[in-house]
Amino acid sequence: MQQYSDVEFVEMVVKAIVNHPQDVSTKRTIDERGVLITLHINQEDMGYVIGRKGQTARSIRTLLKIVGAKSNARVNLKIYEPEGSRRNPYARTDDTHADMDVKVDTSMVDDLKI
Repeated sequence: MQQYSDVEFVEMVVKAIVNHPQDVSTKRTIDERGVLITLHINQEDMGYVIGRKGQTARSIRTLLKIVGAKSNARVNLKIYEPEGSRRNPYARTDDTHADMDVKVDTSMVDDLKI
């Protein structure tokens, strides 16, 4: 059975689930808190690596901790996101209702003294 280092393990798993495996790269740093592996991927593959509600990323991190434990190392994974890459999930991207005049009745609260 082949034993993978922590970086090799992350790259193997991530390359298997993304559409642009050639864009997968990692950076390994060590400090007093342990090992940190920073994962760089193509922006189009971010959803595959993070997964619904972060489940895929959480699973990769859990398995990575097990790989690290075999070497008595505390290993963490950081998925690199370029600044400005996150979009607001609550922001509207379309104006399908912008042309509608919506009238809201506020008469019930107009006289409140707050």
